[in-house]
Amino acid sequence: MWPIDPDEFESLVQPPADASRGDAWFFVRLREGFVCLSEQGVPRPVTGDELRWMDIEIDAEHYLGQHRGRSVFALQATGSVPEGYALAGLREWLGRVEPSVFYLAGRAQQIIDWHNEHRYCGRCGSAMADHPKDRAKQCPECGLINYPKLAPSIIVLITRGDQMLLARNANWPSNMFSTLAGFVEPGESIEQTVHREVLEEVGLSVRNLTYYGSQSWPFPNSLMLGFHAEYSGGEISCQDEEIAEARWFDVDALPNVPPKTAISRWLIDEFIAEVNARRG
Repeated sequence: MWPIDPDEFESLVQPPADASRGDAWFFVRLREGFVCLSEQGVPRPVTGDELRWMDIEIDAEHYLGQHRGRSVFALQATGSVPEGYALAGLREWLGRVEPSVFYLAGRAQQIIDWHNEHRYCGRCGSAMADHPKDRAKQCPECGLINYPKLAPSIIVLITRGDQMLLARNANWPSNMFSTLAGFVEPGESIEQTVHREVLEEVGLSVRNLTYYGSQSWPFPNSLMLGFHAEYSGGEISCQDEEIAEARWFDVDALPNVPPKTAISRWLIDEFIAEVNARRG
């Protein structure tokens, strides 16, 4: 079960005329975190009514859309964290809030970063202006348009019979393994990226690619496309400085794997379900 509900959020550039700000959610970023309240250990964005009493300076405001009928904004601000509130980086929201709220926080961070990084035209150097209709920046001098940037990437679980290949990044703990992933290069198809990344990272060839779904991953701005692929040939040879080790694991003897909020875990769980169904 892929935890994505397309009906929970409507992306909008401008708020509706009847949109309420009082109960709206505001993802207020101070420095590298979002101001939040903790409700039984779960972070929550501040509301418009709460925001009114905060002694902070708003540098930029972006309307994101409607989440379950509630307006959602992203704010870049300066000042001190208000008394009674906390500052939580995006990774502190991961796994502590429901998926749709985490995606909102990720969207807010990416929009704020994009705004900050595209204040001036990359072609002529003029100050950029907001596009009148789209989520975009447009140069009033030369007409260049910049949309929020996304980095498409693949993530793939390689299978062999009832086994799956999992790898450990060189920067991870010794018993933490996951699926392989990598960014799409200019001129590549998604399928070509899968074959290239698998060969580069572990020296294997694969076949019978099956697409399962995608996940927005805001570290920093990835769109991850998830696949299963069957092992075709080769011996494991790990890429220097990136992959510390890669091994075949039976579904009944897995190492530590990512949490259920990550697409890598969705791919792993899908394969486990398939194997268990075959075994009866």
